[in-house]
Formats: sequence, structure tokens, C-alpha cells
Amino acid sequence: MKHVYQEKLAAFIRSDINDSPVPPRYDPFWQALHSTGTELWLDTGDMDEAEANWTAEMTALTTNNTLINNEIQKGIYDGFVPGALEIVQDLPSGEQVKEIAFILNARHGLRLAKKFGGMVSVELHTDTAYDIDAIVSYGLRYRELCPEQFIVKVPYTPEGLIGARRLREQGVRINFTLEFSARQNALVTLVARPDYLNVFLGRIGAFIADNGIGDGTGAGENAVLHSQTWVTRLSAENRWKTRQIAASLRNYTQLELLAGTDVFTMPPKVAAAGRKQLTGLFDSRIGRHYDVPLSSDAAGLAIEKFWEVPREVIDFGRSLNRQMPSTGEQLVARAHEAGLGDMFPRMSSEENERIAAESKIPVLSSWRERIVSGELAPDTLLTLAGIASFTADQRQLDDRIRGIIKSEGRKV
Repeated sequence: MKHVYQEKLAAFIRSDINDSPVPPRYDPFWQALHSTGTELWLDTGDMDEAEANWTAEMTALTTNNTLINNEIQKGIYDGFVPGALEIVQDLPSGEQVKEIAFILNARHGLRLAKKFGGMVSVELHTDTAYDIDAIVSYGLRYRELCPEQFIVKVPYTPEGLIGARRLREQGVRINFTLEFSARQNALVTLVARPDYLNVFLGRIGAFIADNGIGDGTGAGENAVLHSQTWVTRLSAENRWKTRQIAASLRNYTQLELLAGTDVFTMPPKVAAAGRKQLTGLFDSRIGRHYDVPLSSDAAGLAIEKFWEVPREVIDFGRSLNRQMPSTGEQLVARAHEAGLGDMFPRMSSEENERIAAESKIPVLSSWRERIVSGELAPDTLLTLAGIASFTADQRQLDDRIRGIIKSEGRKV
């Protein structure tokens, strides 16, 4: 019965996709950047924005809960939801909303795949972030819908590491997301073995600048380049290569500063500004280290954890790889036993509420004491804030779905 339901749902998601493919056009500027070894992705779900910037040198688009929510809030799928509701009507009401959110995400991903012909990173519902079975189930369903083009984004949580590993072992391509440091990515490479992983570098600089402990320059770039070195080295131990993504570039100058990184995900505005402002004379920056100006207030905050990878992390990753835990809590317990509790801190409900209220960039004064004590670290804090921010955007998307269901006279 479940198989019949999923086949019916897949047929509905695929039905009547009429987007015309974008004809390829070549651009010497992007060819020059690509020649440094960097794969070029656009970071948007907006069809028009993507088409205005897409060239033959670009190979993928990436979406997330925020970007998909932006598209859903335009109302472009409001007329699609009632049909989806007919298929999921026998599910419990809460599951109906999550299932329709999956339908809309997959539908939009398929449209992007058809229009641009490249890969598309698709995001899991944030309710699955700490649920291994749900991560695996939805990941497999994404793969079945578009095995050649979909890459499933799995977040940096204990359960995400386990779920991504299980998916990858079943041949699902994975883009591991919401990392902010080289040490996180060294661990991800050894444990989850994904096809791609990230450093969200813009938020690192913003965290430093917004909290007045420096001007923000250099830190995100260092995290990317040092992570690249470690990922290249460690993925050589695996059966396939893991590729480093410099995620969500904030400034067009980063196109030059990070040239040679495996992958760029470029917001359209950054891509357009770079195309207009830069000369197109790129050289690889792999192996570079940039200065990071910090004030005296940064003392004790271990900002270097964004780019340094201690031996303990490598040993812990290899230990997990030899004997994978079956639950997230087991992984967390082992991290604490290994002296790496700050990579997977135990948070109270009050602290989680505070992170959610502070949005993407945490307020340092709220967390300084825990960071200085070694219970928490800046990279982990940004990951938790990122999950909370995506959860808020997912909630907006879900609320729109609920509103449409109510307008159809259904209970939700």
C-alpha cells in the first residue's frame, strides 16, 4: 500500500512540468574561474534570477528552506496544493503538512532540473534534522524522483551524520550542510562521506563583525581554504571524493579570494557583481592563509576553531567510522568522552529558544561564558543558529500550506 501511495505521489509531482530548457551560452569570465578547479553553482530557487545569470559553465543550483520558502510565499504553488491534499488526505493532519512541503520542494526542484539541465540540491524538512529514519526515508524518496540530478542536503546534527552515511551507502548523493569550520568538515568527511559539504563563510565574518570582536575579514575565507585542504586529504581514504563548497558567498571579491575551491554556491547578486567588477584573471588560492584582525575582546573565544583541526577530531572521526553509533545520543556521548563535547553540546530548551530568537547571527554576550568554559564553540553555535533560522522559514512555509488546507474546508 505504501509503495502504491509513493508511486501515485511521484507521478503527481512529475506531472505537467512545462518549463522550457535554457539554451547554453558560454562566458570567458566563468570559464577562467572554472579553469582554477572551481565548479560553479547558483544559490537560488528563483527561476528568473537563475536564468539571468546562468551560463554553460554552471553545473547546479542549490536551494534551502529559506530559498524555497521565498518561492512558496509568492503563491506560485497555491493552486497545486489542493491536488496534493487529495493524495495525502488519509495521513494524520500533521503529516499531511510535512508531506505537502516535501511535494512542493520536490516539484520546484524538478522544474529547476528541467529548465537548467544541471544538478539541484534539495533540502529536507527541518522536522527531520534529529530523526535518522526520516532523513533516510525522505532522502531515498528524493533520489527516486530524480536520481541523476537531485542531491539531498542533510544538516550537521548527530542524526544527520548517521542518516547521511546510511543514504550514501545506498547510493544517494549527499550535500552535507550547515557546517562552519574545517574541524566539522574533517569529521563529516570521515563519518558521513558525502559527495559535497559546506562552509557558510559569510556568517562567520558577520558573527565576528556584528559582535565587535573584529572586522570579519579573513575568517570565513580561512575556514573554507583550510577545510578544503583537510577534505581533499581525508576523502582520499574513501571510495569517492568529497568536494568542498564555499557556501553562499557574500561579496564578489570572494570569487578571487577563494578561487580553486572545489565548488562555489553563488547568490545571483554576487555572481552578477563579480561578472561586472572583476577582471576575470583568476589564480588558485588553495593553501593560502588570510590575516584575521581581532580585538582583545576575542580572547578566550577560540576563534581559531573555525580553521584549525586538532588531532583529536581526526581520531574521533576514524573511531566513529570504524564503529558507527546507531543513535544520535550515542554519537553525542562518544564526542563528550573524546573531549569534543563542544562539537555536539547539550542544550537546554531555554537555550534553544534563545538561539531561535537571535536568528542567524548569535549575540555573543549570551554565549560567551559557555564558549570560554569550553562547553560550546563558535562554529557549533552558528550551526545551531542556522538550524533554528531554517526552522523558522520552514514554519512559514508550513503555515501557508495549513492556510490553503483550511481554505479547502479541511481540518488541519
